[in-house]
Amino acid sequence: MKLAFVLFKYFPFGGLQRDMLQIATTCRERGHDVHIFTLSWEGERPEGMQVHVLSVKRWSNHEKYRIFQQRLAALFQQHGIERVVGFNKMPGLDFYYAADPCLKDKLLRERNFLVRKLPRYRHFLSCEEAVFGRDSHTEILLISPRQHHIYKKYYATQERRLHMLPPGIDTSRMAGENAAELRAGLRREFRIADDEQLILCIGSGFRTKGLDRSILAFAALPEALRDKSRLIAIGSDNGEPFTRLARQLGVGERFQVLCGRDDIPRFLQGGDLLLHPAYYENSGMVILEAIIAGLPTLVTGVCGYAYYVEEADAGMVVPEPFSQAVLNQSLIEALTSPRRAVWQKNGIRYGRSHDLYSMTEYAADLILSP
Repeated sequence: MKLAFVLFKYFPFGGLQRDMLQIATTCRERGHDVHIFTLSWEGERPEGMQVHVLSVKRWSNHEKYRIFQQRLAALFQQHGIERVVGFNKMPGLDFYYAADPCLKDKLLRERNFLVRKLPRYRHFLSCEEAVFGRDSHTEILLISPRQHHIYKKYYATQERRLHMLPPGIDTSRMAGENAAELRAGLRREFRIADDEQLILCIGSGFRTKGLDRSILAFAALPEALRDKSRLIAIGSDNGEPFTRLARQLGVGERFQVLCGRDDIPRFLQGGDLLLHPAYYENSGMVILEAIIAGLPTLVTGVCGYAYYVEEADAGMVVPEPFSQAVLNQSLIEALTSPRRAVWQKNGIRYGRSHDLYSMTEYAADLILSP
């Protein structure tokens, strides 16, 4: 078949972007013709696939996306596309990979009635309706059990259109025989002493991932503990506002922002805690990556994959509704708890005994089904 994979933006190290490319690659390896349609592309282009970058210039994002969606129909016909897989919500999809949270749920919980009437939100809500509404025929690939309940609550989506995917963690994140070597090398490179604790915040979109919350909690540590700890954030985003916040709170010398990078397994082994207090997070792939690497985790309950932290007993979950004071205290506990060694062993054991790796193959099976 000729397949169209559609997303608004592609950039290296984005979780959605990585999943899209992995699923597209699997479909291509099974002998299908893959076309990718996007508004922007950063980084190398994949071999064996055609990448179509549409230039659309508008003042607002929602207007840009609307024009992009309108142009797709003619392009699909031109290239003989037989099946369309979307990674952002839009009309006309055969399959939708549900990485984004439910907008209607977010707006009803956080915004007033008038805000929901703005053109921006009317557009995005109409796109969500086009995917999840009962009149839609789009097959939906879910990546979090939490989504299943929320979308059925707001859209009464038919059960037959909802397909739960297993996680798709890269096995390179698992703790291997070289774990001690990776840990020693990373800590040597970043000059982290043996008696210092390295706290990691990993993920593009620093605001969404709660990096401000992480810095506030780090600054609130008791002085003796804070002086023996480092906080490093890794992701494709502008880190300057967060560096400025750290300086204002007096912890700038113990905080560092790194661009997205390919050697995440080194950090998972070199770190002592994954701190991921996201504002919202449909899944949170890095949470599972930390678990199977044996890195204890501290996450917010809003994260779809917080469920795995509790099931594996591999760290701590801050309950909703969120409280900064609770996070602050939880960070102290996570860094000092005698259960840290238990969390590490539990996570490694969980990664070896559960299917956390077959998402790509499962998604391709559904997309390519007759």
